[in-house]
Amino acid sequence: MDYREAGVDVEAGRAFVERIRSLVQSTHRPEVLGGFGGFSGYFQLPVGYREPVLVSGTDGVGTKLKLAQDLNCHDTVGIDLVAMCVNDVLTSGAEPLFFLDYLATGKLKSEQLTQVVAGITQGCRLAGCALLGGETAEMPGFYQPGEYDLAGFCVGIVDKSELLDGSQVQVGDVAIGLASHGVHSNGFSLVRKIVNESPAMTPLLEKTAVEGVEDSTLKWHVCPEQLGGDSLGKVLLNPTQIYVKPILDARRAGINIHGMAHITGGGLPENLPRCLGVGQSVQIEPNSWVLPPIFQWLAEAGQVSAESMFNTFNMGIGFVVLVPPEQAEEARRWFEAREVAAYRIGEVIEGTGEVIGLPF
Repeated sequence: MDYREAGVDVEAGRAFVERIRSLVQSTHRPEVLGGFGGFSGYFQLPVGYREPVLVSGTDGVGTKLKLAQDLNCHDTVGIDLVAMCVNDVLTSGAEPLFFLDYLATGKLKSEQLTQVVAGITQGCRLAGCALLGGETAEMPGFYQPGEYDLAGFCVGIVDKSELLDGSQVQVGDVAIGLASHGVHSNGFSLVRKIVNESPAMTPLLEKTAVEGVEDSTLKWHVCPEQLGGDSLGKVLLNPTQIYVKPILDARRAGINIHGMAHITGGGLPENLPRCLGVGQSVQIEPNSWVLPPIFQWLAEAGQVSAESMFNTFNMGIGFVVLVPPEQAEEARRWFEAREVAAYRIGEVIEGTGEVIGLPF
């Protein structure tokens, strides 16, 4: 017996590494040291920091991967992977420096996983960070054929004097909500349950026929009327928005951001309080932003309560920045000019860490 007969093709793994070499190198910043393919990656700290603080974060993509694998569309989940990590690191005011990925699969399929890595490198370029290293694990018997899993790790940097920790937030600060690209990468266990079990899917499936598509994946090709002709799969695979560059540029341009929240699992109620100071809450203005149609469809098809929707999904707001009231309109226009829809969604008030005013 040998390793290949056991299900692990070492030569295919080496060929895969060579195939992604140019993709990885396209993300490198001047601070990256050393070559490609070593046991570890090297990154020299940028100059100009008086008291540099390193900020780290890790995350995955969750069961959104099941949708990508059902549709055999793998070039966007890598963007999600980067976005979930760099947006978290960004909330402290840090600039993402480098990213590492872990990719595990039952059987290494070079074309499939090259698409995944292409998405990761695209996400890194959008965030301005280097893909410094990674691991591809071939694990036969652990994952089914065609299945893979992803994990990401990001390190950023911020001067200690610029670190956002909640102490800068003041009562009266305005919450500017930055639009999401839809569902992003949270709540897909509920999404899949709705799509797989909702009676609302039956008439849609009866009207849907796609040549060469198996019945088991036909559900992702249905086009609910609310989505304006787009399929569920297309809308749901839309990758997570990466907010790094417009926000860092806003701070450099003098917009005084006091706090930031990445709206992920748990929605606004769970994530927005994480950027507040002691004795503070946020009063939300209902109906102050545009709700993407996918959320209306999910709520109706799954008969999901407003409370469950807001506690599961971002509901159209992917990121929130807290700014002084005198800069609120300037900040909103700043993001709008950079093609990020922005809304004045509320303000900081005295309280005990709640989000008040949501429609439930």
